[in-house]
Amino acid sequence: MPKAHLTHAFCLTAQCEPGKRRTDFWDTVLKGFVLSCRSSGGRTFTLRYQNAAGEQKTLKIGGHGEITIAQARKAAEEHRANVLLNGGDPVATKAEKKAVVTYAALASEHEAYARTYQKSPANTESIIRLHLLPRWGKLRLDAINQPAVAKWLAELGASGLAPATVEKIRVLFYRSFELAIRSNMPGVTRNPVKGIPRPPINNARERYLTTEEAKRLLRACEASLNPQLKYLIPMLLYTGARVSELRLAEWKHIDLEKQQWLIPVRKNGAPRKVALSTAAVAILNAAPRFDKCPYVFPNPKTGKPFVTIKHAWQTVRDEAKLPGLRLHDLRHACATFLTQSGVDLLTIGRQLGHKDYKSTLRYAHSTHDTLLAAVEAGTKRMQGYPPTPRL
Repeated sequence: MPKAHLTHAFCLTAQCEPGKRRTDFWDTVLKGFVLSCRSSGGRTFTLRYQNAAGEQKTLKIGGHGEITIAQARKAAEEHRANVLLNGGDPVATKAEKKAVVTYAALASEHEAYARTYQKSPANTESIIRLHLLPRWGKLRLDAINQPAVAKWLAELGASGLAPATVEKIRVLFYRSFELAIRSNMPGVTRNPVKGIPRPPINNARERYLTTEEAKRLLRACEASLNPQLKYLIPMLLYTGARVSELRLAEWKHIDLEKQQWLIPVRKNGAPRKVALSTAAVAILNAAPRFDKCPYVFPNPKTGKPFVTIKHAWQTVRDEAKLPGLRLHDLRHACATFLTQSGVDLLTIGRQLGHKDYKSTLRYAHSTHDTLLAAVEAGTKRMQGYPPTPRL
């Protein structure tokens, strides 16, 4: 084990001993500091040390010619001090840093995970492809920090993206790092998306259908070139179902005698039962049935569920002079008509398939007429008319 005072002059002339592939020269000043000379002529500075577990480790500092002896000695002193004072293990730290992947690798794992439990992972994949990968894909996970993420989300909001869209992006990015933490991915010690203040989102739309507007809409559906629209649209109004639920409805799940429709899988993953009014039953009785076709309202040309009814809907909506009315607003309209009829929110929530009370409040707004009638009744009560009954 040759020893020498590793100086600039010594390093310039040091050679591998004849007949050997490598000769290590140990510094006489700094313990563990070594110059390795190879038979090929290459020279490398290393630090040999013992970690807290008693294991012998060799840390490569740099090649002679790439760094100077002064730079190598300073680095060796710092690493040795870390080992002695803090119980550090620079070799293990270096290996951990080398194992840190980019967000692109995490995104790939996120997409694969989403496909194991999401019925339609396409939305997750789309957000990752269009928004997350362009900005973060090439960055290592340990280089993504909270200030940078917060700034980026603010820029997305200022760019014109809808607040709800920005929130979807934020939630998906958050879930990526939660997955990384659960998987113990190197370089991720905390979620950089966590704790970023979220601006309030107000995407509620107070769009109501009057009785006259509903009649105009149904008349327009009767004249639609899509022969199934005159059944689909009334059913949306009468049941409050989601469009996707009605597109995929099958006869085997409908009991006309009990006036009940079983939706086997709904948005939150559990089956639910929808009550069918007499008007809804009449629509179902009038709807044509197709041989060997299990669906209630299929595309007559294919016998399969409609992929979309967007264009036919836009046509009848315009014919009925209801610009801006969305298909989802029919679900809102159903809830509103039920509210105006005095139906309680719990019952409305069960019909619409809501999991919690807050979701029902989103749809069950009162119209101005209802509010006006309420305050008139309250005022009369305060004024003593009609008289408060004695108990």
